[in-house]
Amino acid sequence: MRYTYQAQGTCSQLINLDVEEGIINDVSFVGGCNGNLQGISKLIKGMKIDDVIDRLEGIRCGYKATSCPDQLCQALKQIKELQG
Repeated sequence: MRYTYQAQGTCSQLINLDVEEGIINDVSFVGGCNGNLQGISKLIKGMKIDDVIDRLEGIRCGYKATSCPDQLCQALKQIKELQG
């Protein structure tokens, strides 16, 4: 199922995700550091939501309280709640 998450506090504005049965099929970011975010997207493709959250949650970007990977985790947490 496709989801869109509005990122907060980062250079990326939106995170588009395709997740089925707790597995990430595709991720794309709108805005942000294009090369780094493409790399993250490819690395997490096929991974379980919980594994990505365990690895990326809490990462900060410089002085900011969050980062694009952390915002991705927030999106994944919302998806987990929606999927039950």
